Amino acid sequence: MESSEEDDDFPAIERIIPQSKVDSLYQSHTEKGIRKLCCELLDLKDAVENLCGNMHTKYLAFLRISEEAVEMEHELIELRKHISSQGILVQDLMTGVCRELEEWKQSNGDNHEAQQDPEISEIQDPLPSERDDEKMIFLEHIDVLLAEHKVEEAIEALDAEEKNSPDLKGSGETSVGEVSQYKSAFLKRKATLEDQLVQIIEQPSVGVQEMKKALYGLIKLGKGPLAHQLLLTSYGLRLQKSIEVLLPSSHVCPKTFSATLSKLVFSIISLTTKESASIFGDNPIYTNRIVQWAEWDIEYFVRLVKENAPSSETVSALRAASICVQASLNYCSMLESQGLKLSKLLLVLLRPYIEEVLELNFRRARRLLFDLVELDESLLFSPHFESLLSAFGTISETIRVDSGMRFMYIVKEILEQLAPLAITHFGGNILIRISQLFDIFMDALIKALPSPSDDDHLTELKETIPSRAETDSEQLAILGIAFTILDELLPNAVMISWKRQNESNEPKSGPTEDVPSASTTIELKEWKRHLQHSFDKLKDHFCRQYVLSFIYSREGKTRLNARIYLNGDGDDLYWDSDPLPSLPFQALFSKLQQLATVAGDVLHGKEKLQKILLARLTETVVMWLSDEQEFWGVFEDDSIPIQPLGLQQLILDMHFTVEIARFAGYPSRHVHQIASAIIARAIRTFSARGIDPQSALPEDEWFVETAKSAINKLLLVVSESEASEVDEDHIILPDEMVTDSDDTASSLSTMESFESFASASMGELDSPMFTDPES
Repeated sequence: MESSEEDDDFPAIERIIPQSKVDSLYQSHTEKGIRKLCCELLDLKDAVENLCGNMHTKYLAFLRISEEAVEMEHELIELRKHISSQGILVQDLMTGVCRELEEWKQSNGDNHEAQQDPEISEIQDPLPSERDDEKMIFLEHIDVLLAEHKVEEAIEALDAEEKNSPDLKGSGETSVGEVSQYKSAFLKRKATLEDQLVQIIEQPSVGVQEMKKALYGLIKLGKGPLAHQLLLTSYGLRLQKSIEVLLPSSHVCPKTFSATLSKLVFSIISLTTKESASIFGDNPIYTNRIVQWAEWDIEYFVRLVKENAPSSETVSALRAASICVQASLNYCSMLESQGLKLSKLLLVLLRPYIEEVLELNFRRARRLLFDLVELDESLLFSPHFESLLSAFGTISETIRVDSGMRFMYIVKEILEQLAPLAITHFGGNILIRISQLFDIFMDALIKALPSPSDDDHLTELKETIPSRAETDSEQLAILGIAFTILDELLPNAVMISWKRQNESNEPKSGPTEDVPSASTTIELKEWKRHLQHSFDKLKDHFCRQYVLSFIYSREGKTRLNARIYLNGDGDDLYWDSDPLPSLPFQALFSKLQQLATVAGDVLHGKEKLQKILLARLTETVVMWLSDEQEFWGVFEDDSIPIQPLGLQQLILDMHFTVEIARFAGYPSRHVHQIASAIIARAIRTFSARGIDPQSALPEDEWFVETAKSAINKLLLVVSESEASEVDEDHIILPDEMVTDSDDTASSLSTMESFESFASASMGELDSPMFTDPES
């Protein structure tokens, strides 16, 4: 029983499964992949070992060839020495032969034959004695030194011989005009040495120290000018090779190419100047040559900048030109410590190129300003520009707001390309071109106003603004955009760039060529004055068309003309219980109230501009009245009857106009002067018609008080009309209601208008204040 139980627990193994079958059955794909990778790695290892073996073999071959080259060089030197020694032996043999011939001649007394042999005499003459033997030995020694290119030893030997030999000093027994053969041989070897020194200097791969030794050698040989010329030529060739290597990068890095080129050129000029001073000293002749050579290099530098610069009308060209001015003038300042003043020459050469780049960039800016294709929004809408100009961006004003942002983007893009020294030397030119671009922008905004501009010759302005501004709010938005650019955006953008210029100039020390800050201040003042004048053209155009529209669009009793002063009820305003200005000036008062309300909404935060516009509108009315000859012609016509009441009414209207401006917070001396001139002319005109002003007119104080009282009455009518919900298309006056054909110009203002235009109380007419409607 026990054995049977054990059999059940451990069943018998019927057969044994081979390991290969187990491997084939249970081996995973991963293991197969690992084994395959190991095999590939082993193959790669064998290949690397073979490659290393080949490299080692080739390296050994290279070392062997190098050793053979060194041995060959030694053999060539030995061969050169052997040739020199053979030459000495030949020379000794010739000397011995000459002596033998001389002894033979002396023994035989055959002097006649010796004189007929020119070759023998030619060999015999140089060395007639032991002294000649010494000279021959010296010349042979120089030949050996020259053959072995031992130039320093040869220079020392020649210099010593020239100092000690009387023949070389010119004290020999030779006749006048005759040069000894020894001196000729000496000079010939000296020329050979000079040629060797020149060859050393002219080698492209010569080192600086080796070149200096050769230059010093030429100076010892009395060839200083030649040595200096070779120095300039050598550094010129180095500069040329460096430029050839740099030129291909002009298309890869166009903006920085000019800076890299200037660094290369001016560093070579500086190095050459230092080497010349260390080798040749402060000799004025060599200093002048350095200056001439540097000027030629600068001309070459400017020519290369022009030839390899980007297209002149691109922003890249402006940036490259600006960097070129900055870098090159900085290097010129550094060279001034070495006695080289090259800034003026550099500016003279660069100015035509810089002005061409500026001109073409501003032409491109002008085209871009009138190009209706949208710019990249990421570039166009600066957060600062958008926050200030978007306040004017109603649905109908989107195009004009975009044009303002476009203008500022164009100017900002140009200013960002300018380096400090470019602003220093070309800032005046840049300001003039910005002001010209601003003039064109103002002309475009004038075209957007209802009245067409007189400058029809600007054809590119025709399609700048697709639609005109018709409503008061749209027209005021245009003025707000222009004023914001004039008063904030454009000056701030320019001053940021000019501030960078001042910061870059502060740490400088030593002689500089910078434009004085006083000149820069004057240029900025003139520039701002020009911008203000250009904006005044837009403002005056708006006021002129606004006033003319107000005057000529009205009919009946609200039409401003001389007829309103010819017809009137009563005989004397002075005795009228309720004197008021004429209806056109009451309508003017209402019109200005309405405009003040709209301006408070559209030009919120621009109280200065609001006052300027309202004051200018008032000035425009009295100016038109002063210059309108048709108006005065009625009074001067003897066939038309006039009455003292008309004179009183005209003078009251003028005082009323002055009080409007003073009460609203924008008193204008010009308005007062013109109104006084109109009153004086009216008095003269009526006096000429037989009316006595002394008896017809009350005191001036009466007119002033009556004008102030009229303003209070009209403001009171405003509040009463609003309380009774009177239609805004009518002017409400005591005792009468006059219907006006203008749907907007003649309407009395709402309470908001009342608060904006007359923020002072009725009892504070002497000290009025103008406030914003939402204040």
